[in-house]
Amino acid sequence: MSSARPNGSSPATIAFAHLGCEKNRVDTEHMLGLLAEAGYGVSADESEASVVVVNTCSFIQDAREESVRTLVELAEQGKELIIAGCLAQHFQEELLESLPEARAIVGTGDYQHIVSVLERVEAGERVNQVSATPTFVADEHLPRYRTTSEAVAYLKVAEGCDYRCAFCIIPKLRGDQRSRPIESIVAEAHSLAAQGVKELVLISQISTNYGLDLYGRPHLAELLRALGEVDIPWIRVHYAYPTGLTAEVLAAYRDVANVLPYLDLPLQHSHPDVLRAMNRPWQANVRGDLLQRIREQLPDAVLRTTFIVGFPGETEEHFQHLLNFVAEQRFDHVGVFTFSPEDGTAAVDLPNPVPAAVAQQRRDRLMALQQPIAAERNAAWVGRIVDVLVEQENPSSGEMLGRCARFAPDVDGDVRVLPGVGGLCAAPGTMVPVRITAADTYDLVGEVVGAAAMVGDAVAASRLRSA
Repeated sequence: MSSARPNGSSPATIAFAHLGCEKNRVDTEHMLGLLAEAGYGVSADESEASVVVVNTCSFIQDAREESVRTLVELAEQGKELIIAGCLAQHFQEELLESLPEARAIVGTGDYQHIVSVLERVEAGERVNQVSATPTFVADEHLPRYRTTSEAVAYLKVAEGCDYRCAFCIIPKLRGDQRSRPIESIVAEAHSLAAQGVKELVLISQISTNYGLDLYGRPHLAELLRALGEVDIPWIRVHYAYPTGLTAEVLAAYRDVANVLPYLDLPLQHSHPDVLRAMNRPWQANVRGDLLQRIREQLPDAVLRTTFIVGFPGETEEHFQHLLNFVAEQRFDHVGVFTFSPEDGTAAVDLPNPVPAAVAQQRRDRLMALQQPIAAERNAAWVGRIVDVLVEQENPSSGEMLGRCARFAPDVDGDVRVLPGVGGLCAAPGTMVPVRITAADTYDLVGEVVGAAAMVGDAVAASRLRSA
């Protein structure tokens, strides 16, 4: 992935280390694309490069520690560092002062300048390329070199966030919401389809607010309908707030064939008092009737959510409310995090902190409650024939590993796929019909089937309906 540089000099080789979320991954892919276009060699092998660009995460303390640990390890190897992403936006000059090996810092709204930053570093300059307030959002014209498998791509539909949740530092690190026009998103989606992408994951901080800043009201429904014209079998939406799942949006989920009924709902808690403390009072009306309406509109809906336990002021009564809510709603997938007090957020100064041991115990209790629910939700798919996107294969055994529509990449389970009758198999990057034969808490098992099995199932279903 290198080419001759315009001035005829030998291209430098730059290594990348990527940390953090998939929004960060897209930024990394744009930096890779820009450097490759400018003639730099880019490598995933840090030993091959004297300069390493580290795209960092600063969302919570654990992420910051991982980012700092990576920087120190690379510095000890004698690498010159360009620190990009959220840690650079968060700490800015402090990083340059504390790490002599850091030759540049690049903010979350400045990664489009990576080529000029590197040129200045090569000229001997120490560079601070961090805008006080991030305002940039990439479009389909910015070069991009994908780091995911050929079949899966992430598409950022908006950047930043207008909400000010008490526990979250994202608006400080990435600025207010700024959406891309529908036409720009669809153009990039067509380009990704031409590259062989089978699953497109739409990401932003709050996808149900997509377009509010551009059009005066959310336009997720219009975006999904426009993406229905793109030749990609699966379009998945991450971070859909239930309050934004209007009848119009649910109708788009139902009507657009390639939009998966997979709803990632970052609820964070169920008790109104805790939600108020989190500065999420608008979410307090998320009751069972709203989730029931979603399930009625989308009978095959897969519901995923995340919760924070141990938030300041959370009592045992508040936590029991959350346990009851999860037991009643029976989500397909649940992630649970203990509260992490972050400097720069409102929650860091809240009274009545919950001891770390209590928070961890609550996390364990909630996960113990959810695990049999998850196993039951998975078991309901046994016997069904579903499309599976194959991602790995074992040539010696013929076994394959992939995902069906109920599993998002990297956060949910897998489908272990066995060869079908006559040795039916599929190559990575392809979709194949699979009959699910077994399930456990997180994963499914199945075998490849041919047309005869699908026809047989369709005939049996038709007879049941007419009986």
